[in-house]
Amino acid sequence: MADINVTPLVDVMLVLLIIFIITAPLMSHKVKVDLPEANLVQNPEDAEKRASPITLAVKEDGSIYWNDEEIDKQTLESRLATAAQQTPQPPLNLRGDRTTKMRVINEMTKVAQEQGMLDVGFVATKVKGQ
Repeated sequence: MADINVTPLVDVMLVLLIIFIITAPLMSHKVKVDLPEANLVQNPEDAEKRASPITLAVKEDGSIYWNDEEIDKQTLESRLATAAQQTPQPPLNLRGDRTTKMRVINEMTKVAQEQGMLDVGFVATKVKGQ
């Protein structure tokens, strides 16, 4: 008889499959955390007190846009200094073009922080498929 008997191999593979099916859910243990509940209703008084955010867009060629208005670096510094003195201080949303170097974004962040802006955020788009 020249045939190989594969029955013991199949038996062992089925046993291993059953073991992995049983142990796989046990491997992904999750920590149960009781999260606090938030009141999502906003008071109209709070909305009036809050300053409107500033959108700063930077393109690859270095052009700067303040709320869709093109400005130069000196004007940017003076407007940021003025905005930093407001109470409450408006948040700064920094948008960079897809091809803009991170060095340019970092420079804009440093300029904003040097002028006294405390709330600097970065705007990105959600990756498709997530």
